[in-house]
Amino acid sequence: MRALVPAVAVVAAIAVGPATLVDRASPEEPVRRSATPIEHIVIVMQENRSFDHYFGTFPGADGIPRNDDGGFAVCNPDPVAGTCVAPYHEPTDPMHGGPHSLDAARTAVDGGAMDGFIVAQRGAAALDCSADTAGGCESTGVEPDVMGYKDGRDIPNYWEYAREFVLQDRMFSPVPSWSLPAHLYMVSGWSARCQNDDPNSCVSEAQRPGAPPDWKRRLWNLSHDDSERKTAADFPDPTYAWTDITHLLEGAGVSWGYFVFAGDEPDCRDDDALACQNEHQDAWTPGIWNPLPYFTDVRNSDAINNIQPMRVFEDEVRDGKLRNVSWVIPNNRVGEHPLSTVADGQAWVTKVVNAIMRGPQWKSTAIFVSWDEWGGFYDHVPPPQVDEVGYGPRVPGLVISPYARRGYIDHQTLSHDAYLKLIEDWFLGGQRLDPATDGRPDPRPTVRENVPELGDLAQDFDFDQPPRAPLILDPRPVHSGD
Repeated sequence: MRALVPAVAVVAAIAVGPATLVDRASPEEPVRRSATPIEHIVIVMQENRSFDHYFGTFPGADGIPRNDDGGFAVCNPDPVAGTCVAPYHEPTDPMHGGPHSLDAARTAVDGGAMDGFIVAQRGAAALDCSADTAGGCESTGVEPDVMGYKDGRDIPNYWEYAREFVLQDRMFSPVPSWSLPAHLYMVSGWSARCQNDDPNSCVSEAQRPGAPPDWKRRLWNLSHDDSERKTAADFPDPTYAWTDITHLLEGAGVSWGYFVFAGDEPDCRDDDALACQNEHQDAWTPGIWNPLPYFTDVRNSDAINNIQPMRVFEDEVRDGKLRNVSWVIPNNRVGEHPLSTVADGQAWVTKVVNAIMRGPQWKSTAIFVSWDEWGGFYDHVPPPQVDEVGYGPRVPGLVISPYARRGYIDHQTLSHDAYLKLIEDWFLGGQRLDPATDGRPDPRPTVRENVPELGDLAQDFDFDQPPRAPLILDPRPVHSGD
């Protein structure tokens, strides 16, 4: 159905739950224009779904392999059942998913065989293969559901965006690891651990960059143990001293904002855990989904004021004051990270997209929707080894814009590094996060935007076509059943 409600009402409905207005300085009118009609890039980063999990049966996409008879041609071994499990439609919402640490990725990918997803989930569910089990294995946790997939009955809006705009079927997570390294790559093209504020003190770290993620809880426990008193200095906040993309944007006068939806964090800070008591997040709480305040080039400048609550993004959409580059970060309720529901996440993303489409800047905006990593769910395509770390398993990628190609499936090899590349090409004249040229050297081993395997997101657009009309969708479509 087309626009039947005022834009103000739609924008206010983006936030699920109460939101508080905050005092802030309005961003300056963007001063750097793209060479295309696109003046605003919005990146919505959801959580923990693989491509095959969401789009493995989408027509024309590189989906789950099939035999000549139409049945699935892949089957992942289950060490407990002593058999294998083929992909199957799973309408249950929510689902558990699986572990998504660096070790879990190695297990799942299994050297390119892509047959270790159940083994990885069993391991996270406390798989017991001890002598007491008479040579067999017993699981003490949840039954695996990582071979279950969704289709257009479960996520009709995402499939509609794919049919009407662009679906990317070779979008890989930028790192075979969990959410923190993925978000560091999203804004900087690297994940590292630094000893101090000197960028040269940083070394690649794809699993635990920065301080231990549970340091605050450990500090509390130790401070209440008379045998070993600790202070905050024993578990300091991480320091990310290498250069992130906002440093280049600031230098070029390109406006940007990083918008955090207040609530609980979408995942456990213990990346190997499948369940936990989630920590709080908001724009003023640095963390896994809000890492920019830990970057020295942000922390030590006024740029930190560009990290704002979701309410500010809503205001800017409504008032026609979108910045050149905006990152939009969900909370636990709407992020789609298991055990959150797909329905709540799809509803929130739809409201964000609807609001932009109804706003005054739709005709100059490109929306990119993706998921930070695979969440343990099955995918059949081996990730490319583009450098010493390589990409992680595939994730869904959508491009929604008045100039997006209609019904186009992009088969280029991509990762979230492609967002940095596009921002640099369209707003920075092709400048890169390259320590040899960006004026702020760091020891990153790879300039990710320049790896030869990486495609070009500009191919997802047709600037010769008239701008597309908005496609307003119901955030809560009726489930069509099995």
